[in-house]
Amino acid sequence: MHMLMLNNFTIYKEKMDKQSAREEGWNVGSDTDEWSITLHQESYSNSHEISENDRKWLSSVENSPAAIGSSEKPKIQMVPKMHREIESNIRCYEPLVVALGPFHHGKPKLQPMEKYKVLLAHQFAKESSKAKSISIYALYTRVKDIVPSTRDCYAEDITKYYSDEEFAKMMFLDGCFILQYIYCFVNSDSYKQLQMKSHDVAFIRRDLFLLENQLPFEVLHVLMSCRFKKDEGMEMIKKFISSAHAQPDLQSHGLIQSIKYLFLDFFGKIPEREEPSLTQEESSKNQVPAHLLEILRRQLIDPKAFSKGESNGRGGWCSYRSARELSRAGIHFECGKRRCLSDIRFNSFRFSALLTLPPITIDDSTKSELLNLVAYEACPDTPDDFGVTSYLCLMDSLIDHAEDVKELRSKGILLNFLGSDQEVANLFNEIATDLVPNPHAFIDVKQKIENHYNDKGKVWVAEWKNTHFNSPWTVVAFIAAIFLILLQVADTVLAGFQVKFAEPPK
Repeated sequence: MHMLMLNNFTIYKEKMDKQSAREEGWNVGSDTDEWSITLHQESYSNSHEISENDRKWLSSVENSPAAIGSSEKPKIQMVPKMHREIESNIRCYEPLVVALGPFHHGKPKLQPMEKYKVLLAHQFAKESSKAKSISIYALYTRVKDIVPSTRDCYAEDITKYYSDEEFAKMMFLDGCFILQYIYCFVNSDSYKQLQMKSHDVAFIRRDLFLLENQLPFEVLHVLMSCRFKKDEGMEMIKKFISSAHAQPDLQSHGLIQSIKYLFLDFFGKIPEREEPSLTQEESSKNQVPAHLLEILRRQLIDPKAFSKGESNGRGGWCSYRSARELSRAGIHFECGKRRCLSDIRFNSFRFSALLTLPPITIDDSTKSELLNLVAYEACPDTPDDFGVTSYLCLMDSLIDHAEDVKELRSKGILLNFLGSDQEVANLFNEIATDLVPNPHAFIDVKQKIENHYNDKGKVWVAEWKNTHFNSPWTVVAFIAAIFLILLQVADTVLAGFQVKFAEPPK
């Protein structure tokens, strides 16, 4: 292999003929192993002059932002194309009854709800006048004053199709409609003011959390300040989000279940359930949300959950096993107290383990809600922890068939209002199609599951328990048998003592 010296660079080339090199204009030295090559700089530069168009293009590259999605505030985006291309999910991104904001405004199928917007805007203005003596004209003026900044909250140049007056009217009607709807929803005394069919009320709730149906929170904030006290409006919104997913009562285990756990872990200790943490609430208290969908995500994902450097950055390969497989291997499931999807814990004992998962309600709107949260996380200017996406990928690994759903449902982790267990299994499998989780999310939990599953001793003990103690009644019968044996032994020993002490002295 011969070595070529090109200006200050050394290049290697397998077999090169010296004569052909001279013919091509290279200066070739006498050394057969090392050739010094001189380029004619003038001819090189003249043949590669940079045109004015090239200079403009290079200037645009040089002056481009240092990071994608680094704008001052996140924009309200359209659903990313890769998510819309999944045919079975397209309907989940489209509003059913109401258009909010500019993306779906004016669609013929959504026009019937426009009259309800006027009705609820009238009610909201009337209540604002009672609460703070603010007229409907003052309300509209305040919304119109923030049109320049609220226009900037949308991406895709969608707002350029609306004049300032048209945009202000849209923001005013939609904002009043949202707040009055939420107020009537959370206050049972005012529910009848909606004057809607029950299915429309449910569909509106679903449409409020579509990515393309979001209204800038700035609009809601201005309107709330004209009617509610300082934090009253935000508390109302949080109550609305929470009430839509009411968590079932988490009762303690019954006597038989408790006895079973006591037997299964006679060398270990079942940890007490942790009380809900206020860290998540405190961390986002001073951050102004972009819209309702972001508020929902804040309630579901702890922003600090994936910033702890889990496993000290160690990734590692973890296989996927269903809930039934894990149960047979001695990993039991428990329903957590918080609805926070990032609150997943794994506790290992001598012969078994406990995987704690947050409770989640599954109904007709769940798929749409989760997919829009995933689409929101895929936008360029949103948090990059992919919390909801990672949770769904983990649940997809746990759920393959109806039996897996039954296992989690029996522990109160899944509250099924959708239909059969197989439908719930299909829902998680469909949602997780083509999703890529945060590689560091839940890595400690995954690694501990893998370690437990690879422990032959723990798996053998679990299989032995499943074979001989596969029902609570078997456990009770076993304990009763042990108790009877102990009584019999005690009775025999006592009888022996009685005979001994009953013998007369010799």
